[in-house]
Amino acid sequence: MQKQESHSQAAVLGLQHLLAMYSGSILVPIMIAGALGYNAHQLTYLISTDIFMCGVATFLQVQLNKYFGIGLPVVLGVAFQSVAPLSMIGASHGSGAMFGALIVSGIYVILVSGFFSKIANLFPSIVTGSVITTIGLTLIPVAIGNMGNNAPKPTVQSLILAVVTILIILVVNIYTTGFIKSISILIGLIAGTAIAASMGLVDFTPVSQAPVVHVPTPFFFGAPKFEITSILMMCIIATVSMVESTGVYLALSDITKDPINRTRLRNGYRAEGLAVLLGGIFNTFPYTGFSQNVGLVKLSGIKTRLPIYYAAAFLVLLGLLPKFGALAQIIPSPVLGGAMLVMFGFVSIQGMQILARVDFEHNEHNFLIAAVSIAAGVGLNNSTLFNGLPTGFQMFFANGIVVASVLAIVLNAILNRNK
Repeated sequence: MQKQESHSQAAVLGLQHLLAMYSGSILVPIMIAGALGYNAHQLTYLISTDIFMCGVATFLQVQLNKYFGIGLPVVLGVAFQSVAPLSMIGASHGSGAMFGALIVSGIYVILVSGFFSKIANLFPSIVTGSVITTIGLTLIPVAIGNMGNNAPKPTVQSLILAVVTILIILVVNIYTTGFIKSISILIGLIAGTAIAASMGLVDFTPVSQAPVVHVPTPFFFGAPKFEITSILMMCIIATVSMVESTGVYLALSDITKDPINRTRLRNGYRAEGLAVLLGGIFNTFPYTGFSQNVGLVKLSGIKTRLPIYYAAAFLVLLGLLPKFGALAQIIPSPVLGGAMLVMFGFVSIQGMQILARVDFEHNEHNFLIAAVSIAAGVGLNNSTLFNGLPTGFQMFFANGIVVASVLAIVLNAILNRNK
């Protein structure tokens, strides 16, 4: 028997879901904007519109109708696996190519949703575990760079701020339980920023300069450009996101005792594709099911969709108020780096937990699949090994997540074809 909740309870639970995914959602635009040298005004737009689109994407996915929506209490946030490829595309071909590739990848997800729902079993734990482990490991160097304020000679002050932030997150994780534990990253970011502010290291200018209200603007960064290598890369990333979301859907189906069939899987992928398409049009990012919110559903015991509707509404409202988006900009880089280190460590361990369920004892091919895909993904990420090749090939082979994903899928299809 599922617990029933009042609207006031559902609103509180919705706020909890927002807080649980908030730090993950603001990290992606901050990282991409930093890589591409966006100014404060552009970053405020990026964060605010991203939060807004997280709400829209969640609303699309929580529907249960004939055409789209998985109809489960799922929250959508920005896919971490998009950070490196989008940064690479933006640096090589400009923002237009980045958002053009997103638009096409969204259409791709919508078109293949029916087919993908029939072959979801071809992406077992050996594939998803290898890919998610690689996502975490390839992002950790970004965290290390931020911990040192991305300076050639990091100051002792930067290192202290980063370490203190990590310690705060660890203490929250060790000595608290339930919801407070689930937002330990957010608590670390707030506490670390407060400490930095007491040291005079926080600039509140982006908040004061941000408008009170804004409306997301289509093609804010200019007209989209459709560059074939960028499109191919983002379609691969979209496939990875679909594989990851499948795990979230199945976990929620199990928790809520609400079985899903191929039709609902197809509609879930469609909603995700529509969210990615809208992300490209409004110049934000691709969206995927957030696994940290699955834990909150289990923790609360409230397994209906009403709290998620409230979470989506809160996200849309916050996205219309740029001063909230600008608050994310005042977080000093060392504090951000400390939080990133823990978060990307969590992602890596999540992948390793999935791999722990793989049968390595009776199937030695799984060793090869995991070993080669993870090693190649981590080793080739941002590597100069292929600098002698044309730019398109360099972008593809220097992206560890793409390399690991392709290798894991192909090797699994070949080596485990009889299984």
